[in-house]
Amino acid sequence: MSKKRVLVVGGTGYLGQHLLKRLSEIQSTNPHDVSFTYHSNPPPQPLLKAIPQALAFQVDLRTGHGFDAISQAFGQPHVVVNCAALSVPRTCEMDPTAAIPSTRKNDETVPVNVYGSSKVEGEQFISANCSNFAILRSSIIFGPQTVSPVPKSLPIQWMDSVLSKGDKMEFFHDEFRCPVYVKDVVTVILTLTDKWISEGKQMQLLLNIGGPDRVSRAQMAEAVAHIRGYNNSLITPASASTVDRGVKSPADISMDISKLIQTLGISPIPFRRWCQIDARS
Repeated sequence: MSKKRVLVVGGTGYLGQHLLKRLSEIQSTNPHDVSFTYHSNPPPQPLLKAIPQALAFQVDLRTGHGFDAISQAFGQPHVVVNCAALSVPRTCEMDPTAAIPSTRKNDETVPVNVYGSSKVEGEQFISANCSNFAILRSSIIFGPQTVSPVPKSLPIQWMDSVLSKGDKMEFFHDEFRCPVYVKDVVTVILTLTDKWISEGKQMQLLLNIGGPDRVSRAQMAEAVAHIRGYNNSLITPASASTVDRGVKSPADISMDISKLIQTLGISPIPFRRWCQIDARS
């Protein structure tokens, strides 16, 4: 039986690299033909060496330029995973043509900025135009650095770096998220991919992909400080309302992940538990 073709859109970003790496690791037991897209800069050599079987294509998602090359050289994908995003809300406010917070309910969205509104529009477009899809609403994604380090600051690594210097830093105590481990997100994607390929069933699925812990950034920093042995007095709780970030930010986008657990049998690792495991690794 011929291998199924998987296309990862946005393969050089944080989630995209972790997904490609895992697809490469399982080639011997669960082989796929894999390709990925990148936008501007050519894929870095460390990434290409880590995924030697994958084909890389330059694509502009705003114009669609480059997709024809994928069809010609790779063929029609059986599964397309979109990991591409302009994931900085402030940038989206400055360039709306280039950008939902998930709530505790799986179907309710209350966007407060361009970044969020663009996500809602994307979901609506997929729902209206596609017959076979899964929409995954993620919270803050954390975990180890990628094969080729991404330029965007990673939350845990940034907190660790700041606290390790011994300088006091303010962290918001009144904005709540459900941070999710990047490898749990990858597991969800691959589980859905296998279901599509093995069962051949169409689905129209919307899932919240968050961790089980509802935490503020101050609580996240406290967990990092505790595990790393930093002085907790370095963490100064502050209200998000005291800082002008140039963009509105929702106070609470904690997630109900019961549907994820019921549908796929996947329970993401709690944030504090991961910190403990990472500290021993």
